[in-house]
Amino acid sequence: MKIAFDPDVIRNTSITNMVHKISEMGFEYIEQSPHPQILPFYKHPKASKEIIKEYKEALKETGVKISSLIPIYNWSGPEEARRQAAVKNWKRAIEIAVELDVNVMNTELAGDPLQPVICEEMFYRSMEELLPIFEREGIRLDIQSHPYDFCENGNETVDIVKSFRSDYVKYLYCAAHTFFYDDGVGDVASMLDYAGDDLSHVIIADTLNQTKSCRYIVNPPGVNATVHQHVGLGEGDVNFEAFFKKLREMKFAEKDTIASVSLFGFPEKIGYQAPEILERIKKELH
Repeated sequence: MKIAFDPDVIRNTSITNMVHKISEMGFEYIEQSPHPQILPFYKHPKASKEIIKEYKEALKETGVKISSLIPIYNWSGPEEARRQAAVKNWKRAIEIAVELDVNVMNTELAGDPLQPVICEEMFYRSMEELLPIFEREGIRLDIQSHPYDFCENGNETVDIVKSFRSDYVKYLYCAAHTFFYDDGVGDVASMLDYAGDDLSHVIIADTLNQTKSCRYIVNPPGVNATVHQHVGLGEGDVNFEAFFKKLREMKFAEKDTIASVSLFGFPEKIGYQAPEILERIKKELH
């Protein structure tokens, strides 16, 4: 198991400073989330020769390695032209992963929850084109359902992942999305069990249960909004005792897996929260 840090909360700095900060916090791996100079959200990859050179030099200076890249594209959106553009973006992102010697990419289902059938059709159309490339390049694709994706249910997403019957397509469980995965129940152990051997990746952060009364207050009442958080452990409602217990039972740490720390919104807390979670993961899973 590799323990990585997602630098989204510190992305507004140079590549060099970003990598050095991650090293200073004690992490050996970086899970590179969308970055405006590398793989921006939804747009074509921007990684120039200069940026790649700077990134590689920073990695060499610190000894940090990249565990995985996160491209986010509208590859399951209901519009065919947008889907084709997203597939083109994916192909370039895969080339960048190869250039950086990265063999895992993780992403979201994306799409539109109001048009789930069309979006699922588009998703499979995109995967029909992309899966042979992942397999050829030896890159594993770890897929999660994200709040407001065409599918938010965790077990249904596992079924989608398993439908490819490929060693290069696996499931990612994000703890911060727990209450979207099972409509607010939060039965972490059951959902991890359902994923079974296809669970290759977890994202670790806490969140409040959005289905509970007044956990979030959105005005006007009844407005259609999707709200979630990635906060420090203990600041939300996720049952991390059950989470880590089940991962131990599954021998998650003994496999070719990734546990990524992904905290958003409070950069002033990162300096102490990220190392604390790193030590918690080591204590619970090593």
